[in-house]
Amino acid sequence: MNAPAKSDEFASAVPAGVFAEKVLSVTHYTDRLFRFTMTRPQGFRFRSGEFAMIGLMVDGKPLYRAYSIASPAWADELEFFSIKVPDGPLTSHLQNIKPGDEVLMRKKPTGTLVLDALTPGRRLYMFSTGTGIAPFASLIRDPETYEKYEEVILTHTTRDVAELKYGFDLVEEIHNDEILSEVVGDKLRHYATVTREEFPFTGRITDLIENGKLFSDLGVPALDPAIDRGMICGSSAMLKDTKGLLEKAGLNEGANNKPAEFVIERAFVG
Repeated sequence: MNAPAKSDEFASAVPAGVFAEKVLSVTHYTDRLFRFTMTRPQGFRFRSGEFAMIGLMVDGKPLYRAYSIASPAWADELEFFSIKVPDGPLTSHLQNIKPGDEVLMRKKPTGTLVLDALTPGRRLYMFSTGTGIAPFASLIRDPETYEKYEEVILTHTTRDVAELKYGFDLVEEIHNDEILSEVVGDKLRHYATVTREEFPFTGRITDLIENGKLFSDLGVPALDPAIDRGMICGSSAMLKDTKGLLEKAGLNEGANNKPAEFVIERAFVG
């Protein structure tokens, strides 16, 4: 095993046409979750909500996985939020990175969780579970989101309370940022739930949509295709169930080439 690697050895092994970027910070939230930042390549452009293929050299070969870019399009650094899988081909190595190590990144970002894939609306829901909050970490820090929507509702569901901390940190960072806090104002609402512990809000987000508790807790009407737009990122079961509920409410799935009322990120699993 030769990952993570240091600069000289790493640079000689980097495949052509791939960025090799330096890790700047690493924050471990739980034994399952961590956040890291790395340098942003000069000229690298992406839309808030897109993902990139990032990786490491493992046993002399590059190994990549899709990771949503958690930082907004304007940021100088790139941020990612990751699970830790003890025997995961990539994450078993990636969770051990430290500042100064280098990470591979392919040059072309992509993804469907972008504002352009939605038709105009007034209220934007971001439905996330686990590390599925990552693309929304990008979008809730992008001023364009608040130019397009009067209200932005970020829902985040995890198993345990400790796993919600990243989302709470994001919202606090926005409120403490002089420029962003003025842009965001009171438009952003954060609805966090857990499924395995006591907490003010508990339950799967799909159950809370279906029984109407989400809307009563927030004091907003049920989903309305004339007003509401949605983005979904989470486990495959959560994607399927949430998609079904949005379609039942009259919303249609969109894509980059055919904007509609909601979009799903299918490259994500976690």
